[in-house]
Amino acid sequence: MTERILFVDDEPPVLDGYKRTLHRDFDVDTAVGGEQGLNSIFERGPYPVVISDMRMPGMNGAQFLAQVRQRAPDTVRMLLTGYTDLDAAIHAVNDGNIFRFLTKPCDREDLTNAITAGLVQYRLVTAEKELLEKTLMGSIKVLTEILSAASPEAFGRSTRITRYVRHLVTRFKLPSPWQFEAAAMLSQLGCVTLDPELIKASFVGERLSPEDRARFASHPETAGNFLANIPRLDEVAWMISQQLTPETMKGNISVSAHHADEIVFGAKILRLAVVLDSFRMKGLPERTAIEKLRNLRGEFGAELIDALADIEPETARMELRKVSTLSLKTGMILQQEIRTRTGMLLVLDGHEITQALLIKLDNFSRAGTIDKEVMALVPV
Repeated sequence: MTERILFVDDEPPVLDGYKRTLHRDFDVDTAVGGEQGLNSIFERGPYPVVISDMRMPGMNGAQFLAQVRQRAPDTVRMLLTGYTDLDAAIHAVNDGNIFRFLTKPCDREDLTNAITAGLVQYRLVTAEKELLEKTLMGSIKVLTEILSAASPEAFGRSTRITRYVRHLVTRFKLPSPWQFEAAAMLSQLGCVTLDPELIKASFVGERLSPEDRARFASHPETAGNFLANIPRLDEVAWMISQQLTPETMKGNISVSAHHADEIVFGAKILRLAVVLDSFRMKGLPERTAIEKLRNLRGEFGAELIDALADIEPETARMELRKVSTLSLKTGMILQQEIRTRTGMLLVLDGHEITQALLIKLDNFSRAGTIDKEVMALVPV
């Protein structure tokens, strides 16, 4: 299977030559100039390897590859230079922007070897990143399972928020989407320190005393403090800490992130999802709640709110059924609250079934202390 490579040059005949020379070994895309190259990366990327000529009008190769680094940091970047451009090429390499530079004219064997080395580098970087991110997401999943057992209300909100965040992150093609999804999944983790009645009252918008308002408002910072010392979760922790802050400022980021703009935008997405869920908890249908968000265009921007217009309905691809409590499966969504025969609340209406909740309900069902059948939305 060939792998896609992008060549960027301001001379179309040169680009055609690369395609003819390398088409048997690689799937070669070409772009005339830096602007077209960036468009190709946005529309078809990320590419494992991008190779650019140095001398191009408007945006030279080093400037173009510096932008590639910001938009697709895992992409391996190479620069083709003439001898008169060696000083600029060496400077670019020393700045850490370029994996390798090649002198023109570059014969087929040298070019093929360089691309192969670039692909090996790309695979190493992405494999390590994927392993680390899967490990982190596994840990995050455990934390959410604990949240589901400790605070069904908070877990229910985090599940709904995650759905909104996942949709927006996909629409805006944000890099490292796992970070934003993790922030949504763990956004209510600080609620485990609060009284369940306070959580429920806050979610549905009941009037609270100043003391209770302050206690509830502290939960994002509490969650941020829980997570801040876990490697690779400092940016996630910061986004969570900002979820109730109307103005998210880049200068407040306490982490050193070269992609600070994306993290600030992610915090804004999380806050939008929290506000939308607050409208839903007050009984508004989803479409009505999204329309109500338009009154907050000054805070979130019309583009971000408009991106919610095509979100798939929550009940799409699911049907309502009566299910035995012993036959419940992860991914089903309860359509009734479950209480013990003595009236103790176990789980709220709208709660998604998790592995931890399955074990909990199975124990109560086998003990005969809850009804044997419940209404639930079942994936079809």
